[in-house]
Parts: sequence; C-alpha cells; structure tokens
Amino acid sequence: MSKNGSRKRTALTSGRLTKGKKPRKPLSEDEESNESSLSDQALQEPPKTPSPIFDDPMLKLPEELLKTFYKTPGVLLISGLVSWDLVAKRDNNPSKRTHPNLYTFHKFTDCKYRLIVSGCSAGHSILVSEEGEAYTFGRNTCGQLGFGDTVTRNVPEAVPALKGMNIIHAAVGRHHSLFVTDTGAVFACGDNKSGQCGVGNTTPQILKPIRVRHTGAPIVKVGCGAEFSMILDCNGALHSFGLPEYGQLGHNTDGKYFLTSTKLSFHFETVPKHIALFFEKSKDGHVTPVKDVDIVDFSCGNNHTVAIDSKKRAYSWGFGGFGRLGHAEQKDESVPRLIKYFESQARGVRSVHCGATYSLAINENGVLFMFGQTKRTGEANMYPKPVQDLTGWNIRSVGTSNTSIVIAADDSLIAWGVSPTYGELGTGDINKSTARPKEVTRMEGLNITQVTMGFSHTLLLSDDSTEEVKQKLATMPTFNP
Repeated sequence: MSKNGSRKRTALTSGRLTKGKKPRKPLSEDEESNESSLSDQALQEPPKTPSPIFDDPMLKLPEELLKTFYKTPGVLLISGLVSWDLVAKRDNNPSKRTHPNLYTFHKFTDCKYRLIVSGCSAGHSILVSEEGEAYTFGRNTCGQLGFGDTVTRNVPEAVPALKGMNIIHAAVGRHHSLFVTDTGAVFACGDNKSGQCGVGNTTPQILKPIRVRHTGAPIVKVGCGAEFSMILDCNGALHSFGLPEYGQLGHNTDGKYFLTSTKLSFHFETVPKHIALFFEKSKDGHVTPVKDVDIVDFSCGNNHTVAIDSKKRAYSWGFGGFGRLGHAEQKDESVPRLIKYFESQARGVRSVHCGATYSLAINENGVLFMFGQTKRTGEANMYPKPVQDLTGWNIRSVGTSNTSIVIAADDSLIAWGVSPTYGELGTGDINKSTARPKEVTRMEGLNITQVTMGFSHTLLLSDDSTEEVKQKLATMPTFNP
C-alpha cells in the first residue's frame, strides 16, 4: 500500500506485578487479574500524609509555547469496545455488555475537542475542549475519571476539580490519569497503589485530581504506562514515578526486595524523580554515558518507554520482552539506552509511539519503523524494521493500543491489528481484523487530525471546516449511549 508523500509516527508496552503468596497461573501481560497486583503489605500500610504542596501563584507558560498545544478542534468519532467495565477482562461475556461493540466509527457528543487522550492499557479517555476544559469518560474502578467516585461514565463529563483550569496535555494509564495545566502544573487521580499518581504516598485510590509533588521547572508533557508515570519539564528533563518492576522508571533499579523469604515487594517511587543517566552500549558490551541529553518527546508502553532528544537520538528502557526496546535482545533495561539502529542506518527520529508490547518510530524521512510484537504468535521484531506498506505516506497522527494500530496519513485512515479485535479498527464487522495495514475506505476524506487508542477502542478528531467534510460527517451514524 503506497502513495506519494512522506512522513510518520510511533508506539507503547506491557507487564504485570507479582503477588508474593503463592504461585498462580501467569496472565498474559495485558490481561487483568481480579487480584491486586501488589503485596498485601503495601495495601495494609496506613497512608502517610505528605506535607501539602503550596499552591504558589504560578506563571503561565509563554504564549508562543502554549500555542503549540492548541491543535485544530475537531468532531469526535469513536469505535471499538464501549462496555467499559469489560475492557481487558478475560470474562468478556457478550451478555454483560452494556452496549454493543462499534465496528465502524460513530459520531460521539456534539462538542468539539482540541485534544483526545487514551492509553494502550486503558478503558477510559480524556478529552480537552476548545476552551481547555477537561472531560473524562469510561471505566472508573479506581476514580481515574476524577469525579470523587468510582462510577463508570458512558458520556464525557467535565471534571469539576479542574474547572477553570486550562488543560494543555494529559495522559492515562491502566487505572490512573494525569492532567497538565497552562502553568506547567500536573494533577493526578485514580489508582495509586504503586505511587503512580506522584503525590508522595501509596494511598490506594485518589478519587479527585490532586497536584503531583513536583517542584522545579514547569511540566510540558506527560505519559503513563500501565502502573507508572513519566513527566517532561520545559528544560528537557524527564522525571518518573510509580512501579519500578521492570526498570521502566529509568533509575537503574527494578525496586524489588523480599519482605520474607517468599514475599516480594517493591520500593515504589511516590514522587517524581529525575532520570539522570543515558548510556550507549557497543557491540563488545562497552558502556559509555551519553552527554547533553535534552528530551523533546517520549511515549510509554505498558512497562517501557521510548524517548527522543533534541539531537533526534532515540533511547528506550523498561521491559525488554519481544524486542520492544529495539536493542536486538530481550533484556530489561533499567537505564535509558541509546537505540543504535537509528544512529547508524535510519537517520534521526522525529516521533515515537508505544503500544502494549511494541514501539513505533518515525524518522526524519517519514519512514515508519516498528520493533516488538503486536500479536501473540510469530516472530517479534528484535530491532526497528520499516513498515513497508506505509512507504511514501505522510503520517499525521498515530494511535497505538494493546495489539492494534490506527494511523491518519494524507487524507486516509490506515488500520491494522490481528484477532482478537473489538471494532477499534473501524473496518466493519465482516473484516474485524487484518495483519497488514489497510485503508479504512469509509473514512476517506474526513480530514482526520488526531488519533488516540485505548486497550480496545479508538477515538478520532475530524476537522469539519470544509463543506465536503461536513456533508460526509452528516451521513455517519451517531453513538448515543
């Protein structure tokens, strides 16, 4: 599938915690257990009350910088699994569905949004309106929607605690959410058993957004893995917090320690901690620190992160299974390691996008590379390989889920993912899955400006500023839960 033009984007990764007591049947990395993933000890500890963060009057970020966050508002479209409480559950019994899966894209709500956010392990989403108001909907088992309760919302609602704030960026993990304001402050809510909300403790649930305990330069971008978080300040420094199990926090540790001879626990990082070291490894195993690293962009998978710096070099760390780190080996990395492939053969990296167990990178020439594995069988890409089917396409936005990928390129939407799929490809209920990238023909010419994906759903924004797009949208079905 090729076409004239050029350019592209990237993907995320996965894992699950061990419980100390007795061995049990291993889950696949993306599957949810109904048990807590943490040791009993972590749950029994009384929550410590951190000293309050002073809400000092914060200055707004420079207007020039803020303008880069204000993307063209668009009409919201949705497809996939919309029975939110069944997302990633093994017991996905059709009779328990609150709504049928949407196998084609449907218009959803009458508002326009400038930002749409979900995550490859998530059953919930964040929308930001034209005015900067934060709306959330979907699964809410840990208070990740920020309303002070654990009630699932089928329709987006404004988050009361963030009213009046101008939200410029956001991210979602499996059960937690992060919001960035125009002053560079970060707010978090949801599951905090691993400290992934960054508020200085491991209180199991935070039901309303509270300020992340970061003091320092203003934050401009956030990302979430399944149970960890990553924030980037305006000086190019990355800070991480949450679960360290696979080295995904980048602090040279997996945080493991034994409470007893058989019970394992973790030293969770409960406040943002600066990632200080980046390194490269030669073929003979020689390790050298990389100097002058200013991170400009990054993406988190379930349990790994890929980041790029101002010199367009790419680094990856965390869970190494399936080759998702791109180092031609499956070793976990607990310190950000330079991906040598992009140094030698593929020019600089322009953007990165992580799915559950895979990563995507787009280089300066607009070529899309994939490493890791989207399906559960067959061969994994142990190092970055170009996705030949997208040669020549100008990639504008990339969505990465548990196993599927949806990309807006030129005036088309391109999707692929192998079974099981839930409608997130939007290709209809006859051809629900495809191993090769395919154009979603009914979405042709809808001017899709943004794509984001959850575990099993896709959200799109369509810029309807032309009469032609308006007419096409008028013929589409509407989802009214």
